[in-house]
Amino acid sequence: MADLLMGLDIGTTGCKTVLLDEQGEWVASSTQFYPMHTPQPSWAEQDPVDWWEAAVKSIRNVLKTEGIAAADIAAIGLTGQMHGLVILDEEHQVIRPCIMWNDQRTIEQCRAVTDDLGLAQVIELTGNQILPGFTAPKIKWVEEHEPENYHRIAKTLLPKDYIRFKLSGGFFSEVSDASGTSLFDVAHRRWSAEMLDVFGVKPTWLPEVTESPTVSAHVSPEAAQATGLLAGTPIVGGAGDQAAQAIGAGILSEGDTSVTLGTSGVVFTASDSYRADPQGVLHAFCHAVPGTWHLMGVMLSAAGSLRWFRDSLAETEVIQARELDVDPYELLTRKAAQAAPGSEGLIFLPYLTGERTPYPNPNARGVYFGLSLRHDKSHLIRSLLEGVAYGLRDSLELLQRLGIEIRHVRASGGGAKSDFWLQILANVIGKEVIKNRSDGGAASGAALIAGVGAGVFADFDAACAGLQMDREAILPNQDRLVYDDFYQLYRSLYDPLKPLFDRDQALVMKYLINPSEGAGG
Repeated sequence: MADLLMGLDIGTTGCKTVLLDEQGEWVASSTQFYPMHTPQPSWAEQDPVDWWEAAVKSIRNVLKTEGIAAADIAAIGLTGQMHGLVILDEEHQVIRPCIMWNDQRTIEQCRAVTDDLGLAQVIELTGNQILPGFTAPKIKWVEEHEPENYHRIAKTLLPKDYIRFKLSGGFFSEVSDASGTSLFDVAHRRWSAEMLDVFGVKPTWLPEVTESPTVSAHVSPEAAQATGLLAGTPIVGGAGDQAAQAIGAGILSEGDTSVTLGTSGVVFTASDSYRADPQGVLHAFCHAVPGTWHLMGVMLSAAGSLRWFRDSLAETEVIQARELDVDPYELLTRKAAQAAPGSEGLIFLPYLTGERTPYPNPNARGVYFGLSLRHDKSHLIRSLLEGVAYGLRDSLELLQRLGIEIRHVRASGGGAKSDFWLQILANVIGKEVIKNRSDGGAASGAALIAGVGAGVFADFDAACAGLQMDREAILPNQDRLVYDDFYQLYRSLYDPLKPLFDRDQALVMKYLINPSEGAGG
């Protein structure tokens, strides 16, 4: 066996390693999990050492597959959660836990820099708003709240690029992941000197940036001993998880669009030219295909909303699923099917962890609106599935206003396993939905990028030629008219609730951080 391609995904919940053959077909995979820590409300951190230990285990596991030798690995592609801040000292040791993409502590830093520069200038320099999830405001937060750590910084890295450092000893990133830092000039595909100055970031702290398929490093002898890989194996730039996921779904050219129903929900469209939303509501990032870009809308709690419901409100279904040896989500969607489209006026706002698109508001929170005595668990579940679909439609509407012609969408992620949910999505967005048969996700996309970089594939079209899509597309049906009406109601709810979200979170912080305050001691 020869010319195998390895994709390594440093995800939010675990590290997934996959091997593909020279036709892009799955050969082996392994996933190792690690914890996420929330030391305060709205904070999210992970220990980069946990990522490395999981990567070592998952790599060793796939190399144990019968008939595979380390010498068969033609190249490695890296991907993973975006925006996280890893800081290293002069000895290249981790200074503090990584502040993750879903951490919301940097609201004030984002506001201060945006107010100082003005939103128009921020978008001119980076193509995007400065958001709490992005990397640069986290550096500013460390400077203001942990000055002893800030003054020790010698290098800053994104999660997947920390694993590149551990594999090779090199400090590199690539354009798609760098786009989500608020330090990158997306239009010109380079670090922005102006933004570095604003955020107090020294150029020496930053890794060199390459295009995604560029071979930027090689496996070191030390990493080879730890992982079982062959020293000298090429490592390409790779991509942030969303760009890699898009490559794995064949989203390469202008108008190609995917919807990912993962923990977060992502609408991703490829663009042959640089476009930036004037208000920065949509993300404008470099794509993994050199010379192209992508536009992206992100909702923070998509399938994550359904997981919350399962864990908090569906104990009966979880027990039944265990007894029947079926997936509890299958029982939940069966129950949802008992309710009529529109859920008899019950609407769910899926802002359980704040929101990004079209409302970049970390204080937004989930809402069930219109609840009555007629509603039961079937309505609660169906309205949740519908609310997520409404939120994804928000992003598609914004893309179309920028002149992107969307013919259909390709669906992937854990939520896309449900044909019932995909039918709701097709009806809400009024577009054909094509289910992605491959479940390799971002890791498979990273492996395909590695194949282009190593010359196994002539180009990205060749790399994605073998992708399998279900032949039966899911088409909108007569329920589309119901959802058009309820979508308009959904859209009208955020604006009057926004000031209440802010007040609510202020009270939460007041009494959670100081529980005795105002309570009579």
